[in-house]
Amino acid sequence: MLIDSEPDMTVVGEASDGATAAELARSTCPDVILMDIQMPGSDGLEGIRRVAADPTLTGVRVLILTTFDEDEYAVEGLLAGASGFLLKNTDPGQLLHGIRVVAGGEELLSPGLTRRLLARTGCPAGVVNHEVFTRLTTREREVVALAAQGLSNEEITARLVISPATTKTHVSRALAKLGARDRAQLVAMAYRHGLVEPG
Repeated sequence: MLIDSEPDMTVVGEASDGATAAELARSTCPDVILMDIQMPGSDGLEGIRRVAADPTLTGVRVLILTTFDEDEYAVEGLLAGASGFLLKNTDPGQLLHGIRVVAGGEELLSPGLTRRLLARTGCPAGVVNHEVFTRLTTREREVVALAAQGLSNEEITARLVISPATTKTHVSRALAKLGARDRAQLVAMAYRHGLVEPG
């Protein structure tokens, strides 16, 4: 109901397990799949793996919906190819915003869950591994830190009063310089190396 109430969104299918979701994606070609993790039969992780492995679904993005009790599944889902995750108790407006962010090609990480996950990496709070970030300009470090706080490119653009193209350039350069695969890995590095403190 929430998605169908939006003029720019349409639900094109529903599936009860991960394998069926991947199969349905082949016939409906959605922009975004909202994937639960725990489902009967093949779970959401299996669904994500199947979508990521299918060359006909390269443009399909997966957004995981999870709970605090399933932290490890969120990490596994990102590693399997998901573009982000949100908590099931996310405000409806934030959920719709998240779908749009992921549909627009960005990764989306729930700030609260990201901090919880990465707080478990054992990085001492406030200890910045400067060696990791010396390759970045001051502005690139700012952009990475804001991304780690959960801000989208659009929000970073507004916060730093720069153009959207400049924000994208800073993110792309930070990814390249740090050897990060995607925005999720970039955010993980920001927490692990103390650029942003968990909590």
